Amino acid sequence: MSVRTLLLISLLALLSACDAKPPAKGFAGLAQPSQAYAQVTRGRTFEFPRDHGAHPAYRIEWWYVTANLRDAQGQQFGVQWTLFRNALRANDAGTGWADGNLWLGHIGLTSATRQFSAQALGRGGVGQAGVTLEPFAAWIDNNSLTSLTAPGSPDPLAQMRLHGAGKGFSYTLDLHSEHPPVLQGDAGYSQKSAKGQASYYYSQPFFQASGELLIDGKRYSVSGPAWLDREWSSQPLAADQPGWDWLALHLADGAQLMLYRLRQNDGQHYLTANWIDADGSNHLLPAEALNLVPQAQTEVNGHKVPTTWRVQVPSRQLDIVIEALNPNAWMAVSTGYWEGPVHFSGSQQGVGYLEMTGY
Repeated sequence: MSVRTLLLISLLALLSACDAKPPAKGFAGLAQPSQAYAQVTRGRTFEFPRDHGAHPAYRIEWWYVTANLRDAQGQQFGVQWTLFRNALRANDAGTGWADGNLWLGHIGLTSATRQFSAQALGRGGVGQAGVTLEPFAAWIDNNSLTSLTAPGSPDPLAQMRLHGAGKGFSYTLDLHSEHPPVLQGDAGYSQKSAKGQASYYYSQPFFQASGELLIDGKRYSVSGPAWLDREWSSQPLAADQPGWDWLALHLADGAQLMLYRLRQNDGQHYLTANWIDADGSNHLLPAEALNLVPQAQTEVNGHKVPTTWRVQVPSRQLDIVIEALNPNAWMAVSTGYWEGPVHFSGSQQGVGYLEMTGY
């Protein structure tokens, strides 16, 4: 949110050599009780650039970038870059190995015929992973998201450099935007269930990206729109929510649309969206204002996932069919999920990213 691959809790299982199956309470254990951590409430005042940094009082947090790219020949690609922070204890930023934060990185690259994924694990306090504000940098190993703006810039996200690498692939992209960040949900309070689970959530959906991909030694010069998501929470899911479907869409007229469906065991899924005008104005859409309906499934890695969707927003005259660039875009990481670029047609055309967990 995405509700976005809230996979940090799986670090505990990984580091203790468990089999990485999702715990019982919500996808990847994200409905575990969180009374020992700060809670998400309405009415928070966001402050930038401070909120680009870490929020150690909260249990889970992520910095998440996706990009829809083309080369000069029209070939399409997608890249994903994610850094997750998981606090073993609230406000515990000790030195060295005593630091109470675990870090997880997910790096993905998708073409029409191939899918690459990589995962990195790190411990805070030893320099392997972390986030700094002045200058802004988020990294794990050699995978990084860094600001290119001058020191003291009021918006360090205005110009960024993104680098990700894994076996057989890498990418380096420059990102720029002239828009300020967009607060998702209700002024940054993003509700995830009728029971009140929520996160703090903002985005930069207006990035334009340009740079280079390297796939099996072959270089591709690419460009296209990109999207940054920032969320933090302590318990973002309810216990009866096994997974979610999240979409971030770049519309041809310059508007952006973020929507997600939190699937619930009783079939009464939690659905919400934000419509972002081309000027950055933000409009929260409740469930009754939209339809998100799967149309066709693909079986990938033993999982059946919907890779064609229909989205309708009557108040915006939007009626589109969304299709995956590569239906086999499975992230083969410790707690696997589907994530990849999509394109759509109908009342509008455009591109975006789809994430699906818990299938």
